[in-house]
Amino acid sequence: MFFDVRAAKQLQPGEHLVVDGCEGLRLVASASKMTWTYRYKSPASGLMKQTAIGPYPKMRASEAAAVWETLRAKRAEGVDPKEYLRQQRKPAAPPPAAAEVFTVRRLVQDYITHHIEHERKAAGATAARRALEKLLEEEPEFAEMLATGVTRSTCFNILEARKATPTAAQKLRSMLGAAWARALDAGRIDEDVPNWWPTLMKGKLKSKGKIVGGEHQGQQRRVLRDDEVGALLNWLPNMHELGRDVTVMYLWTNARGVEICGMRPEFITKESDGWWWTVPKAMTKNARFANAVDLRVPLIGRALEIVQRRIKALGNSGLLFEDARGEQYTQHDFSTYIYHLQPYSAKVARREGDGLVLPVTHWTPHNLRRTSRTVLAALGCPREIAEAILGHLPPVIEGTYNSHTYDAERRLWLTRLAKHLERLARQARAPARP
Repeated sequence: MFFDVRAAKQLQPGEHLVVDGCEGLRLVASASKMTWTYRYKSPASGLMKQTAIGPYPKMRASEAAAVWETLRAKRAEGVDPKEYLRQQRKPAAPPPAAAEVFTVRRLVQDYITHHIEHERKAAGATAARRALEKLLEEEPEFAEMLATGVTRSTCFNILEARKATPTAAQKLRSMLGAAWARALDAGRIDEDVPNWWPTLMKGKLKSKGKIVGGEHQGQQRRVLRDDEVGALLNWLPNMHELGRDVTVMYLWTNARGVEICGMRPEFITKESDGWWWTVPKAMTKNARFANAVDLRVPLIGRALEIVQRRIKALGNSGLLFEDARGEQYTQHDFSTYIYHLQPYSAKVARREGDGLVLPVTHWTPHNLRRTSRTVLAALGCPREIAEAILGHLPPVIEGTYNSHTYDAERRLWLTRLAKHLERLARQARAPARP
């Protein structure tokens, strides 16, 4: 190799200088700089090509010759020198970040973000998120454990510490089991990692019933007797209007509280056979099932009177059941109201005997729904019709082949139910015979 430094200094813009012994290596001059280049035939097309190697004099002739030697060897291997240099000049990829530590906290947060907040309704999602976040707050060591390192005994201890509230512990176990299952399905934890939650404390987390006066009442399936129903109906004028109307809607329609309190005027229609309330599928408990449909409820007697009255007095919320603030009167609001009319409520004691105590005690709003379903059975209503009135889905096989809506039957049996309830109210008002 021979390079004439003096000749290089005399190069004019547009001129070039070849390097003896290095075929294709050139020093090219422009108006502002001089650049080492390699001129070669493309191994793919055979056409002449040129690629810059580096600036002169920053890159010395010996350094340019070394690069030229590498590029010539690459061309002989069938690699385009220009493409080779482009790949070499790409910025080096940053070193891979340390793998994220997949803790229990991260596993639970993933489950909240990607499942609970997408699959559950707003109220249910909020309650589930609070329960899981409360667990992480109460158990900081558990929250920071590696998800793959959670042992069976760790899971057991988490549930054992909460067995005093078995229903809440059951729900927590179910959600944690689902969270681990999701992490396994998504590949966030190795498939060999066991999911202990579904197998723990089976049959041992049973509800002890609601607490009344500081004591668990045990599991109860409370159904009001006929005389209790009559007494309650005659006591309704003592309630405020919202509480009175919701109580009647429970008994006369068999609907759920969330469905009643979410009623809107557009759900009410007058059809050839009478008035109907159509609860959209999305508002029912069956919303997650593909074969579920809107719930059809015939409005009869007192239920129809309440709906028509409330439509005429509709507030700004667009809901039939609106509280004094103009907001939705919720199922929780109604449950709280009924509880504070029971003699064991602390609020009753503070009212100092004002007479606002229910004559029928130890019941919840859901017991009204159970009572009306029981009355339907006592009146002879066929099971499949009564279950359709409740909005329960039929068994899989039956649901596959039976698409009958039971509209006529719903109206028939809810009419009979309304007449029976009115008869119970009259009997309760009648003076006792001597």
